[in-house]
Amino acid sequence: MTFIRALTGACAAVMASVGAFIATAEAQTYPTRNITVIVPFAAGGPTDVITRIVTGHMAQTLGQSIIIENVVGAGGTTATTRAARAANDGYTLITGHMGTHAASVPLYPKLAYHPEKDFVPIALLAGTPILILARKDFPPKDLKEFVTYVKANAEKVNAAHAGVGSVSHVSCELLHSILDIKPVGVPFNGTGPAMNALVGGQVDYMCDQIVNAVPQINAGTIKAYAIATAERNPSLPNVPTTAEAGLPAFQAQAWNAMFAPKGTSPAIVASVNAAVVKALDDETVKKRLLELGSVIPGPKDRTPEALATLVKSEIAKWSPVLKPAN
Repeated sequence: MTFIRALTGACAAVMASVGAFIATAEAQTYPTRNITVIVPFAAGGPTDVITRIVTGHMAQTLGQSIIIENVVGAGGTTATTRAARAANDGYTLITGHMGTHAASVPLYPKLAYHPEKDFVPIALLAGTPILILARKDFPPKDLKEFVTYVKANAEKVNAAHAGVGSVSHVSCELLHSILDIKPVGVPFNGTGPAMNALVGGQVDYMCDQIVNAVPQINAGTIKAYAIATAERNPSLPNVPTTAEAGLPAFQAQAWNAMFAPKGTSPAIVASVNAAVVKALDDETVKKRLLELGSVIPGPKDRTPEALATLVKSEIAKWSPVLKPAN
C-alpha cells in the first residue's frame, strides 16, 4: 500500500509538472490566434471608444488581430458574467469599468460574478472624468440653476443612463443622493444610445464620461453644467468644475481597465499588460485619448497590482452610496 501511495503521489507530481510545462509553453508562444475583447456596452460609447483606440495599437504589438465584441444588457453585468465564465487561455478578455467591476457589487445582491474573485486584473486603460450634461434646451442656465430646478421638479425630470450599474447610472445616483432627490431614470443599452436620446431632446439630463461628451458639447448639441473633478479638463476649458459652479460635494471620475478570467497564466497577463503599456506610451494613442478628455494613467498605475488595489478601493467607496439603491 505504501508503494502504491508513493507511486500515485509521484504520478500526480509528474502530471502537475507536465501541466505547468504546457502552460508555460503556451504562454511563451501567446498569442497564436485572434483575441476577443468584450465591451459590456453598445458601440460608440466611452468604454467602446477607449477600448478600440488602445487595442488598435495592442494588436500591432501582439501580432494578432483583436476583435471587439459588444455585449449589452444589465448595466454591463451580462457581458461581464460571460467573460468570467470564458476560457482562461488569454483569448477572451474584457474591458471593465467602475460600474462592472465595483458598483455592481452593492447594486446586484445576486451578481453572478465577483470582480475580485473571478477576474485577473491586467491594466488600467484610462481615467474618464464625469460631466453633468443636459439637452440643449433644458431651462437651467448654470449648475446652481440646475440644482434648484431639479429639486423643484424631481418628479417630472428624467435622467438617462446606460443601465443599472453603469457609470452613467452610478455617478448620477451619487449626484441624486447629494441633492436628496429621486427623479425618473431612463435606461438604455449603452451610453451611446443614451447620448443620442439626450441630443434628440428625448431625455432631460445625464451624468456621463467625458469621452462620450466632448464632440457633442463642442458641436452645441447638448449643454455641460460642470465637470466633477478638482481641475478643469484641457479638452473642455470653458466647462467649470463642480466646485467652481457651486457643488463641490459632487466629485466623480470613472475608469476603464482590462481584465482576464481567473486562472489566466501570469505570463499571458504580463504579455497583455506590456502591450497596453506600449499603447499608452504611443504618441498617436495618447493624442487621441487626450483629445477626448481621458486621463492617461502614469507608470505606477498601469500594473496588475495597481488595478487590483483600485478595484478593491472602488468597491469600498461605492458600497455605502449604492446599497440603498439596489
